Amino acid sequence: MKGALDMSSILTNTGAMTALQTLKMVNRSLTDTQGMISTGKRVATAKDNSAVWAISKAMESDVAGFKRISDSLSLGQATIDVARKGAETVTALLTQVKEKVVASQEENVDRNKIQTDIDALRDQIAAVVGASQFNGQYLLENTEQTANSGGINVLASIDRSSDGTVASTDIRVNKQDLGTGASSIGASLTSLTGANNDIAGDGDAAAFVMTGAATAPTGTTTFGSASTDSVAAGTAFSISITGTAGNGLAATTDRNDISYVARDGDTMADVVAGLAQSFNSYAADDLGTDTTVNAVVQNGNEIAFTGHDGTGDNFSLTVNQYDPDASTTIGGRLSALADVDVTTQSGTDSALAAIDGLIDIAIDSAAAFGSAQMRIETQSNFVSGLTDALKSGIGTLVDADMEETSARLQALQVQQQLSIQAMSIANQAPQSLLSLFR
Repeated sequence: MKGALDMSSILTNTGAMTALQTLKMVNRSLTDTQGMISTGKRVATAKDNSAVWAISKAMESDVAGFKRISDSLSLGQATIDVARKGAETVTALLTQVKEKVVASQEENVDRNKIQTDIDALRDQIAAVVGASQFNGQYLLENTEQTANSGGINVLASIDRSSDGTVASTDIRVNKQDLGTGASSIGASLTSLTGANNDIAGDGDAAAFVMTGAATAPTGTTTFGSASTDSVAAGTAFSISITGTAGNGLAATTDRNDISYVARDGDTMADVVAGLAQSFNSYAADDLGTDTTVNAVVQNGNEIAFTGHDGTGDNFSLTVNQYDPDASTTIGGRLSALADVDVTTQSGTDSALAAIDGLIDIAIDSAAAFGSAQMRIETQSNFVSGLTDALKSGIGTLVDADMEETSARLQALQVQQQLSIQAMSIANQAPQSLLSLFR
């Protein structure tokens, strides 16, 4: 008698069931392999390999982000390129102004015609500064009072930390003001006093007295607590001179005679340098014949007034600060160009002393833009290479090995045919039982 495992049954065909399961398994593998061939990926969906799929999608999002960063860097590079060329052009025009100023040193020249040429060059500089923009973005002007208006941020990178946090990184490009407009404190502001004033004078907020005695007294005014202290755009400073007579300094007539209005990004060191320059320029034109007073910058944020050795009535210098206000106007860093007047010998001498400083401002501006442009170009090349590396990494994770997949396809096709044949044989087995009933 046959054992239970060897018996034949017309209800349960174990061989056919086994062949069917094998065929289903081969068909599933064949479907997966055909999917790899059609998509080119071995991990096309999350069900193929959830961990690898998740990593690849995160990296693909980074690649998409870096493509947008490349666009941002290209836009930033174009914007800075325009500004750099504008600054270089201004430098060349200022050099021409210097040539005119030097030419005016000769006595046997028509200084009025030279002044006409200088005025034309000054107007051309203003035109170049006004035209140096890309898509409405000006980098050669910085006269807005809003915070963070003194530069632009160029999106440079996205950084993914180990915990998955993503943050963007910007390249800050500061504006380089080459405007020729003059600043104005306006008439509506009143000077801060006492503890509200951010500057300290000689024991009484901001004012001190310089006598007309020959002892050459000095006084120092400190601005803020450090030279690196930031100053809000539109904050105005002025030095007023009162009580003068005889050989002393000429009294100021309004708050704009000796003044400086801070632009966005300025520090106390910038304020002190600008205010000292304004004072010295004023004093050079309005001092008495035997009186000398100089504003000397010390420690970056201090102005020391020295050198008054004339006789006459006492006078006082008061340093004033004003809060930002709509009535103030921020001037350009080349505003002194408007004061260049070579029609007189004294004007020619003053112009010669001032023009080199203006040229240095333009040169420094062009150099700053050049450095920023070089940095952005380097970052652009890095982002391009990084994007290619990320794409290669994603391909390594999810792309199918087409040689291996092709060989597997052929093997599975053979297995499919054999499974079909085996199932056909298994299905024919019960028919042999009919001979037992003949």
